Amino acid sequence: MSLCKERLVPEEKPEAVLGKSNGDTGKKSKAVCGVCSRMYRDPKILPCLHTFCADCIRQREPFSERRVNGERRSPEDDTHGRNAGSTILCPECDSEVDLPPSGVDGLTTDHLALDEVFAETLLVGCRVLCDLCSDSDSDAGKRCEVCCVNLCDFCSQAHRRQKRTSSHSIQSLQELKSQGRLSRPVLCSLHPGQELRLFCELCDLTVCLECAATFHRDHHCSSAHEVISHHGDRIRDLVVGSLRPRLARLEESLRRLDTSQEALQARADTLAGEIRAFARSYASAVEAHCCSLLRSLEDLKLQRRNQLNLQKAQLQQALSDVRGGVDFAERLLTCGSDAEILSAKGVTMRRLMNLVEAGFDPHPTTVAPDNASRICFLPQESAGEVQGFPVVGVIHTKTVDPSKCTIQGEGVERGREGQRGEFTLVCRDSSGEQMGRGGDPVLVSIVHKERKGCSVEAAVVDKADGSYGVSYTPAEAGLYSVWVCVKAQHVQGSPFVLNVKRKFRRHHGVFHCCSFCSSGGAKEARCGCTGIMPGGFQGCGHGHKGHPGKPHWSCCGSVVEASECVLHNLGSVSPRGHLRTVEL
Repeated sequence: MSLCKERLVPEEKPEAVLGKSNGDTGKKSKAVCGVCSRMYRDPKILPCLHTFCADCIRQREPFSERRVNGERRSPEDDTHGRNAGSTILCPECDSEVDLPPSGVDGLTTDHLALDEVFAETLLVGCRVLCDLCSDSDSDAGKRCEVCCVNLCDFCSQAHRRQKRTSSHSIQSLQELKSQGRLSRPVLCSLHPGQELRLFCELCDLTVCLECAATFHRDHHCSSAHEVISHHGDRIRDLVVGSLRPRLARLEESLRRLDTSQEALQARADTLAGEIRAFARSYASAVEAHCCSLLRSLEDLKLQRRNQLNLQKAQLQQALSDVRGGVDFAERLLTCGSDAEILSAKGVTMRRLMNLVEAGFDPHPTTVAPDNASRICFLPQESAGEVQGFPVVGVIHTKTVDPSKCTIQGEGVERGREGQRGEFTLVCRDSSGEQMGRGGDPVLVSIVHKERKGCSVEAAVVDKADGSYGVSYTPAEAGLYSVWVCVKAQHVQGSPFVLNVKRKFRRHHGVFHCCSFCSSGGAKEARCGCTGIMPGGFQGCGHGHKGHPGKPHWSCCGSVVEASECVLHNLGSVSPRGHLRTVEL
């Protein structure tokens, strides 16, 4: 179809011709191409229903190639033009759209866009030139709605005088401008001046009268006014029945999504404020705890310094007293005569004896440098709450004293061959209080006292409260020496003697009153006791010689039901006493 090419001359600014915006509303003009941002020139509709200039579509790079008749088709091989028969991406929605085999020219022309272009030219106040006048500088004041041409006054009068165009409707451009929109006929591209008034059902194409008489002679062609209701209703049904509700749902979903995003942002901002407030409060609590720890450390330092100063003063006084007594006694013995020594002997002896009996001789560990290292900081230990926040880190002044550490549990004194034994080591400080924390170096060694090289591996578990669980499993019976050391020093009572007994021996007989009863009177039945029954019976019986007078085990003769079998300890029992009574 032929397109109307308006002859426009801008009076002031070229931007007015481009029509980038519709007034001051900020909305994009419907007469402007979204690619070149200029008014449409030969606008074409893509399959996705977005309109662009034909040249703008031709300049799009093919997204992919399609095969035509089994052969790959490329734009260079296409005789119909660039991008013909290929797939491109829509500049508006990025959809993959297929171009017809005839290329861009085969796309449908957007006549509504052409109407918008002409309406835009009237609204922006551009200078419209006459399309028919030979004088290229003639202004057009009228427009033929049928031919879609702009006419000056002279050409307008000539247009009316011609027989072929005398019936055409010619309106003033000012009138069209006041209407705000255009309603013009669509002309045939093959027969200029002929309006597309018919619709070919077979070809699904609008045609003019001449096209219907020539190219569509055998086709059923109806008037456009007759079929517009049918086809228009189909479009209307799709829009109103399906797409409008879906559009409403999509818009509602989008609004909800926007609301959710706003709520998410608001919630995130609120939580960010809460987190920052929490961090400030927590930092304040940590800072307060830090200050408290530093104050405690300073107080502890002053207390220990006072103790050291007191010890220092006591030591200096003791040193002065001892040095004075020693110096006087040595000078008396060295320089004094016998008479002088004997005369001063009494007072000298009394002073020296007082110095000896004073006994101020502090233990080296109380003044050793290690005394300061007993103060330690435990960063992982809970320190309770400060300003409602749990904090960690305490100053610990206790140190383990191996001589005060104790052992709990029978597993350190007695054990059983092949069975797990356990005992607990409780570490205490010099005042006898439990340490309350772990981490002390604990060493446990279990060695057989008689067999060299025979030892038992011990497992030590730190319970983090000042106690340590020790477990072991001896493989052999006998006496063992158990060494328990903390900081390479023996604890109280170490080394211990561990008596490991043999594995518990179960009874293999029956606990009965006598072999006569338990065997049902069998003469060959024997018992572990020393009882003898006359009459040819080999076992024991009630009231007969050797019967223990109470129930006993048939395997070893023990009268204690819950006991260990002592068969291996019976050295004086006759061989038949070792035989077991038949179990019934």
